[in-house]
Amino acid sequence: VQLVESGGGLVQPGKSLRLSCAASGFDFKTYHMTWFRQAPGKERELVAAIGNFGIATRHVDSVRGRFTISRYNVNNTVYLQMNSLKPEDTALYYCGAARKWSDIATPSNYDYWGLGTQVTVSS
Repeated sequence: VQLVESGGGLVQPGKSLRLSCAASGFDFKTYHMTWFRQAPGKERELVAAIGNFGIATRHVDSVRGRFTISRYNVNNTVYLQMNSLKPEDTALYYCGAARKWSDIATPSNYDYWGLGTQVTVSS
């Protein structure tokens, strides 16, 4: 099983990034997928989630209207489009896979995690 994130980097405030997470080794279409982030000294927090069919989505208040989660089950990939980035978005971004929608906010309930991709927003 692998979840491999990519697309992170150093960007100026107000710019955009698109993160990707490529999944393999499990039945991707049966899992709800999420993006979490963790800044230094802080706990891992949910950023966005998408249901296994790509219909249900959830974005936390701090990113709603700026970030958009999407997925393509044909190629086993989940994306996070991040626009209007702010310095407070700086963190290590992880994708995760969970079987139950009710579990998506709790990291300990996840079956699989990637290693993360670093996003740094700074002028």
